[in-house]
Amino acid sequence: MSELRYNIVNREWVVIATERAKRPHDFMKPQKDVKIIPEFRQDCPFCPGNEGDLSDETFRIGGKEKWLTRSIYNKFPALSPKEKLVRHNDGIYHSISGYGVAEVIVESPKHNLNLALMSDEEVENIIKAYKDRYLSLQNKEGIESVVIFRNNGSGAGTSLEHPHSQLIATPIVPPQIRNRVESAMAFFDVTGKCIFCSVLEQEMAAKIRMISENGTFASFVPYAGAAPFVTWIFPKRHTSSFGDINGLEIKDLASILKLTLSKLYYGLNNPDYNYTIRSTPVKEDGKAYFHWYLTIVPRITLPAGFEVGSGIFINSSLPEESAEFLRKIKVP
Repeated sequence: MSELRYNIVNREWVVIATERAKRPHDFMKPQKDVKIIPEFRQDCPFCPGNEGDLSDETFRIGGKEKWLTRSIYNKFPALSPKEKLVRHNDGIYHSISGYGVAEVIVESPKHNLNLALMSDEEVENIIKAYKDRYLSLQNKEGIESVVIFRNNGSGAGTSLEHPHSQLIATPIVPPQIRNRVESAMAFFDVTGKCIFCSVLEQEMAAKIRMISENGTFASFVPYAGAAPFVTWIFPKRHTSSFGDINGLEIKDLASILKLTLSKLYYGLNNPDYNYTIRSTPVKEDGKAYFHWYLTIVPRITLPAGFEVGSGIFINSSLPEESAEFLRKIKVP
């Protein structure tokens, strides 16, 4: 029988539709003609030699002539630091000028490299770029939240195939983060414990939804994931801000992120996905009740009318079976 499961982290209900549940391999991306992607494209703005004006570069790993990872200002930003931060309130109508920062982290000089197939060191460089840009922007005047995310594939919103992530610093706390903060505060007020530490403790004890773990991180399918193969990667050390990640944790996060994405790559035929780092609002760092983490959402199903009308998602996969499937995937 189907059941409703409660996601204690975001306070949302999810229908686990066991009556129409699919087997994990049913979610594999259909095999299509293999698209040959070149290592370099003359028309790609992210490929070496096409950088143009370097004044928009904010971070680089590698030498002056040969870079490995770099961050640049987005040429088509959703928010811009050139805007003056102005709030408008007119009765029930409220708005803020488009102030903020949008950057692109160009993950590799190779146009055709997939993050799931990178070396641990290459992924480590990406995490280092994330931390540098996060720390740089969290103290910028008017910034309330720094959102780091990656879109992989056209079904996840990607318009350029060159491997890249993005970062947007906003003058407001996004509702998804605020909701999780309020849930965590309420749990802490009652129990005196971090809700995320409690989730991680129980998942590691139960084991049935675990995918992988190393010295400082654990990867698992959440009990009430809103879609098939949604995956959480939690740091084992309690820390509210992604900016607090240390050297060992950068290495371990790179390793477990690459492994998890590789299992999705080989197990589901390179599905489109989004991932995002959920960190505390920048002015609320160091809190005992919040705990940063990374969420991976494979884009293998689409929300329909019930989801849009109710906000309750229907997951046609069993989280326990999804986790078991991914555990068994052997990465070459």
